[in-house]
Amino acid sequence: MKRRVLIALVCASLAPLALSQTRIAPANSQPSTAAYPAPGNREEIGGPTRNIQATTPDTHDLVIGAGDLLEVSVYGAPEFDKLQLRVSGSGDVLLPFVGTQHVARLTAAQTQSIVAKRLADGGYFHNPQVSVFVRDYSSQGVSVLGEVQKPGLYPVFGTRRLFDVISLAGGLTPKAGELATIAHRDQADKPVLVTLGNGVKGSADGNAVLSPGDTVIVSKAGIVYVVGDVHLPGGFVMENGHMTVLQALALAQGANPTASLNSAKLIRTTDGKQSQTTVELKRILSAKAGDVALAPGDILFVPNSMQKSAARRSLDAVLQAATGVAIYGRY
Repeated sequence: MKRRVLIALVCASLAPLALSQTRIAPANSQPSTAAYPAPGNREEIGGPTRNIQATTPDTHDLVIGAGDLLEVSVYGAPEFDKLQLRVSGSGDVLLPFVGTQHVARLTAAQTQSIVAKRLADGGYFHNPQVSVFVRDYSSQGVSVLGEVQKPGLYPVFGTRRLFDVISLAGGLTPKAGELATIAHRDQADKPVLVTLGNGVKGSADGNAVLSPGDTVIVSKAGIVYVVGDVHLPGGFVMENGHMTVLQALALAQGANPTASLNSAKLIRTTDGKQSQTTVELKRILSAKAGDVALAPGDILFVPNSMQKSAARRSLDAVLQAATGVAIYGRY
């Protein structure tokens, strides 16, 4: 009995101490920040907390040009509620209160500062909060024209290479020539001729640097004419700027049986002077001589052989006579 009373007294003496060590948090209390990190897009990597931000294209260094579409807003001003303005050919925009403002060759941030200063200096607003956003960088593009699959204006931010821009336009057409004309924005009156080339060296030399506002015109390939004693005389486009005698003869569907293959002529005009060169078609066709490269405007003339023509006419006459004998001999 004494033992039970002693245990009860000990428990009664320890109860206040246990209650003092165990506290119940109030209903409106917040979890400890030591156990739960603060909400937000943050990350702890063995040191102080740092912000994590998504990477977006940096356009702060892009300048405004003619044709760009601007969106101008001033906080608290209905006249500037997402006001959209197209930059004129002279590089100006017309703003309420401000009037005409030249913005060409300025960035969006620089334009914001200038517009805010003019509004404040004119007494229209006190410390105006101006926002300028370029909705359409029409000037930040390269025009690709001529013999490309998809001519048009292609956006180019920063410098690009010629072949990159031609690739954006779908590549060259089969009728494209070797020359491309590049007109730079700052020197439109001084166009530059570039040879595209087919080899690695030609590609490296012709892969010029382009900037926004430049214009590229890909020339059309030259035409080679095949006339004389062939199946299909005419003019044929030099695909990709190259054609040989055999290729031209193939496009003309070959020479007639009465053609004089050893008397073919290549007529070429250089600096207004015409020259003639004998082309040994028979040796070329039999692979005993190398093929001859043609230039735009060349004329391949395949003459008629008088002897072959006479023999052909005699053979036709014999065949007609034989056919007549065979027909009438039956009756």
